[in-house]
Amino acid sequence: MSAGVSAGFLRRAAALVYDTLLLAALLVAFTAVALLATHGRAMMPENVGAWAYVYRSGLGCIVAGYFIVNWTRSGQTLGMRAWRLHAVDEHGKRLKVGAAALRFVCAVACWLPAALGVLWLYVDPQHLALHDRLSKTRLVFLPSP
Repeated sequence: MSAGVSAGFLRRAAALVYDTLLLAALLVAFTAVALLATHGRAMMPENVGAWAYVYRSGLGCIVAGYFIVNWTRSGQTLGMRAWRLHAVDEHGKRLKVGAAALRFVCAVACWLPAALGVLWLYVDPQHLALHDRLSKTRLVFLPSP
């Protein structure tokens, strides 16, 4: 799996757009189930009490689970498949759960402040984003066979 080169910013961003569309559908479905369970009351603490925090935690778990499960099972999310990207550890092997979870946490922190942590790949000698460095993983572009 390490045969690819480090993925650039535009490929990473394009894959994230694809994944965001899929995640939006999953989160809408989860929200619909939550609204059915609360008889249509808004998921606010004043309306449903502590269940609002369970709901919010559920949203976060769906997002984290989507990435962690996909990275550990196949190394790719749906968006990454479309753009021929693959997440691997520093030895080019499939990610373990701990490495995938660390990569997810670091990636959120790197994408949120205007993607500055991801743009780091343009100054890094190995073209790794900051979350690649911090989690000792990398995202590689696999050319067509």
